[in-house]
Parts: sequence; C-alpha cells; structure tokens
Amino acid sequence: MTGDFNIRDNLWDLNFPFHSIYSDMLFDIADSFSLALPKPIENFLTRFSDNDQNSNLVLDLIFTWPSSTEFNQHHIHLDWKLSFNHVPITIDIPIRDEDIPTKQCSLIKESDEENQFIEDLIQFIKNLNTSSIQDIESLEEVVQFLATNIKDIWFKHLKMVNITRQSKAWWNEDCCHTLYKY
Repeated sequence: MTGDFNIRDNLWDLNFPFHSIYSDMLFDIADSFSLALPKPIENFLTRFSDNDQNSNLVLDLIFTWPSSTEFNQHHIHLDWKLSFNHVPITIDIPIRDEDIPTKQCSLIKESDEENQFIEDLIQFIKNLNTSSIQDIESLEEVVQFLATNIKDIWFKHLKMVNITRQSKAWWNEDCCHTLYKY
C-alpha cells in the first residue's frame, strides 16, 4: 500500500517534532491488511515544496508485508523527481513463471473412448486372479496390480483436450455433431 498520505509524523519524518492521531488510524488500516511501514535505512524526503517558504516533507509512504523478504525491497528515487514535487517510490515484485495447462486428459462422457475404457476395465477385473490372496501383503500386491492396470487402461483410452474458454462440462458428442451439421 503506497501513496501520498498527507500526514506529517515524527515516526517517518525525523525533522517533524510531533505525533499525529491520523498516523495511528493509518497504522490501524495497514495492520488490518497485515501490512507495516518498513524502517527506512535513511530519512529521505518524499515531497519537495515549490517555494522556499514551505519546508520539504515526508508524506509519501509505502506499507509492505513484514514477513516477506521479497516484498520489503522498496526504493525511493530522488533522481526521478524531475519537475514533480513528489519523489517516486517503487517496489520490485518478483513474478515467477507459472505453467498454465492448456490441455487436459479426458474421457468424454458417452464417447466411444469411454465405452471402450469401461469394456476393457470390466474385462480386466473379470480376469483378475485373486486366488493368491493369503494375507495383507498379498492383498496389497493385488490392489497395486489393479491400480496400475486401471491407470494403464485409462491412459490407453484418454483423449487430450484443449482447454479453451468454450470448454464446458455439458459439451458432448451430440453437440459436436450438431455443430458439424450447422
């Protein structure tokens, strides 16, 4: 949370002798979002007056997430002030690469692939030899064998489907045929 809060306070401006009740309210708001004002390494002014009659101040603040080292690296850019009376404050936010899947494995309901999957699965279960089950260890082996084969049968019949904004759970083969006819 950053901005020109227009609050003078000796908590962030060491040249200002007073504490403001408005800064307490600001801290309460920031705290409600689990944010805190990082301690500056140096006391930088952030607002510069246009005339010599007024003093330069610290009015621009940045509140960050205190438990994150990534989000506590802010910079006050005195050299970027140019013709503005406020100094820009920036923070580097790391953006990680994220793999967003565009395809998924699927068996379309009531499709030929689904029907063949079910047939192959029933046939496998019918032929499953359970006569060797004598104890928990042999039961676990048969269950593992069953799980592996179900997975193999699944991968044999699955279809790779592109995920698009038109991907809908209700879309079936009838919809495809109707769309094709259209």
